[in-house]
Amino acid sequence: MGQFVFKLPDVGEGTAEAEIVAWHVRVGDVVKEDAPLVDVMTDKATVEMTSPVAGKIVSLNGEPGDMAPVGGPIVVFETEAEGDEPAAAPPPPKQEAKAPPPPPAPASQPNAAAAPKPKIKAQAGATWSEDQVQAAMQGSAPKATPVPAAAMPTAPKAQQAVAKPAARDASVHEWSQAQASPAVRARAQKLGLDLGQVRGTGPDGRITHDDLDAVLVPAVGGARRSSGSALATKNGIEPVKVIGLRRKIAEKMQDAKRRIPHFAYVEEADLTELEELRAHLNATKRNDQPKLTMLPFLMRALVLALPDFPQINARYDDEQGVVYRHDNVDIGIATQTDNGLIVPVVRHAEARDVWDSATEVSRLAAAVRNNSAGKDELSGSTITITSLGALGGIVTTPVINHPEVAIIGVNKLVERPVVKNGQIVIRKMMNLSSSFDHRVVDGYDAAAFIQRVKGLLEHPAALFIER
Repeated sequence: MGQFVFKLPDVGEGTAEAEIVAWHVRVGDVVKEDAPLVDVMTDKATVEMTSPVAGKIVSLNGEPGDMAPVGGPIVVFETEAEGDEPAAAPPPPKQEAKAPPPPPAPASQPNAAAAPKPKIKAQAGATWSEDQVQAAMQGSAPKATPVPAAAMPTAPKAQQAVAKPAARDASVHEWSQAQASPAVRARAQKLGLDLGQVRGTGPDGRITHDDLDAVLVPAVGGARRSSGSALATKNGIEPVKVIGLRRKIAEKMQDAKRRIPHFAYVEEADLTELEELRAHLNATKRNDQPKLTMLPFLMRALVLALPDFPQINARYDDEQGVVYRHDNVDIGIATQTDNGLIVPVVRHAEARDVWDSATEVSRLAAAVRNNSAGKDELSGSTITITSLGALGGIVTTPVINHPEVAIIGVNKLVERPVVKNGQIVIRKMMNLSSSFDHRVVDGYDAAAFIQRVKGLLEHPAALFIER
């Protein structure tokens, strides 16, 4: 038997450390080569690390949310072959094969290597010190006896990897374990009542049918119950550790707001004609063409407007004091996923028509949602579009995607009465809410740029005219 220490490789060019997002294994698990081990994150890209060898997990270094240094030990395996390299932590016991078995030992166990060793549970809130780990490896029992792997209940990978939140307040726990007869529970379920919020007046706080009636009809015959409301109060607090993508988003947003003096500019646009064109193109498209949303048309408007405003299609290195103006238009598309907000990049939008832009947006959205987007697809944008779709509201104040200097926000498209040619008519209106870096973009230039974009959207034929 030997040990193999798996050291965290460089998961990104020039990366010094990576955050542990989720473990797929526990101490004591026997894994095959190439089996999933751990998810780590750097620069908004999550990478799944697989097992380089087959063997038994001896120790896991770090918990979800911890930063692991590149080149540092992250997993220690016990393998059938001779040790590939000495373990860094915990160290293997010397002359393990000659050590006597811990009492009581069955007669069939000739040495300590064949005797079962204590298992170390690598979960948040149950981490042992190095002395305890070493003591466990040498056969001595620490104060907190670890649970043998055979006794551990099988749990989904996500449950194994994520630390359990702290217990809720005791009073909330008591109500969640409400005492009630099966008939009362069945009636409460039929009525859609949560028994955890019903105050029981029966023996030992047992919930009765009268208690259900009190919730449904708090005042009977004009007389209110003297005991007050039948609904239970709640005082629970659930601490949620900010880790993974959520921490990356928090750090980036904080950095952007601290470093960039934002100013907002909002303008409404009449998109009635553009919506008619979009509906016509979707009705007559080929089977191999994607369905068009409003986004590809806005991308095309930016491509046509930005050459006249080069200071907006730019990235500002404020540490070096240099603004890099780009001829290429690489548009970041803020995309909501189950894990949080991610911004994939449509490269060279200036060379794409609306169909090609729609295809690429769809491909990138699928990639970030199934966690297959590469680092080059998640960085390097020169300007960003953000949209909340049907939830877009009236006005937003989007945060600039540093080090860019502008972000265009799309609000909800609604029908509103407007005055057109002296007549009140119903038009399809949408607001554009944009933010700019006032160190680089003056207010006049920002307003002129948005007016140019507005004009292109309100006269959609202009989107298809090459300048």
